[in-house]
Amino acid sequence: MIKDNVKALLAELPEGVRLVAAAKTRSATEILEALEAGVEIIGENYEQDLIRVYDSVKVPVLWHFIGHLQTNKVRQIVDKVDMIETLDSLRLAEEINKRCAAINKVMPVLVEINSAEESAKAGVRPADAENFVGKIAGLKNIAVKGLMTMGPLVAEDDDLRMYFSQTRRVFDKIKLRQIEGVEMKYLSMGMTSSYKLAIGEGANMVRIGTRIFGERNYD
Repeated sequence: MIKDNVKALLAELPEGVRLVAAAKTRSATEILEALEAGVEIIGENYEQDLIRVYDSVKVPVLWHFIGHLQTNKVRQIVDKVDMIETLDSLRLAEEINKRCAAINKVMPVLVEINSAEESAKAGVRPADAENFVGKIAGLKNIAVKGLMTMGPLVAEDDDLRMYFSQTRRVFDKIKLRQIEGVEMKYLSMGMTSSYKLAIGEGANMVRIGTRIFGERNYD
């Protein structure tokens, strides 16, 4: 099932849109099946999930961290992941920079935008994003590669489209500034229920779990 789902999805995605298979709670066997079908990037939400499957996946793969990252967990994952998509504070940026400097690594990151400005959610508010990127651009062991947004989990299509569109405008504005050390390359937006809307608003990276792996079993 996973292989068929991946192949159908890859055939459907427009050229230039990168697929991140969101593997929260999934087993190494499930991840390997997705990779065999053509997935190249695995996204993990929790450091314990990443650590649990990391050594069992012995094939070429890019690992992205796509969940909320606490500063005290950074040291556990920086040697394993190829991108952190959820950079949401100066404190976190400085911790990633410090931990990567210690292992002589430059970490590609996406700045997470709190597009709906939800008080309970992490992320940089759209109005603050340009200034935030300017502040972290000088950190030597971080490389800003674009933006990411979640959007509200429960929202009408028109509202989601508005949040995605707003994040795209922020992305374009920062790109125009041509900040030294910043390459606005990726706009990561959209999940299983919203990736088509997100692509329509300019996403070139989508994070899809259920459409690939099926519904999660939390038992």
